[in-house]
Amino acid sequence: MARKVRPYVAEGTAGTARLRAHVPARVSRRRARSVLGAAGRAAWLGETVEAEGIGDRQRHLVDLELHVSEATPRITFRKAAYVDVGPARGRSTQPIEVGISWRAAGMAPLFPVFSGTLTWADGELGLDGYYAPPGGEVGIIADRLLLNVAARGTARVLLERIAEVMRADPA
Repeated sequence: MARKVRPYVAEGTAGTARLRAHVPARVSRRRARSVLGAAGRAAWLGETVEAEGIGDRQRHLVDLELHVSEATPRITFRKAAYVDVGPARGRSTQPIEVGISWRAAGMAPLFPVFSGTLTWADGELGLDGYYAPPGGEVGIIADRLLLNVAARGTARVLLERIAEVMRADPA
């Protein structure tokens, strides 16, 4: 099933690009909070790994994916990444927000670093933040020309994975 992803904005502070993506996640607030909370993350991020100096965040070793082709056979690129996720916040009338960041687990200088917020509100799951493309000024130019497609695609696949877990029967 195809999902709509809202437009991507490719501007940011010096050396970074803005990343925004949203997918439908029409579930109850209670279900969204259980999936985004610390206990529910294993379903979409896997087990935590030990890490020092990340405060109240949990670190997960995850394969981030980019689907290059939706046609059969599907072509997918995967990259191991450390994903750091903070506690779920938000009162009963506010969106549920979770701080999230990631960086490549290997060959880190060749891949972007992301930091932002994962949000669920009113049946929609969103990711909003900034990433630093590799390669400095040249990387920013390449991002504007082409690489932002990979960033949007990676964000969309992660959001779709989380939304699928949210929609799954918790039993």
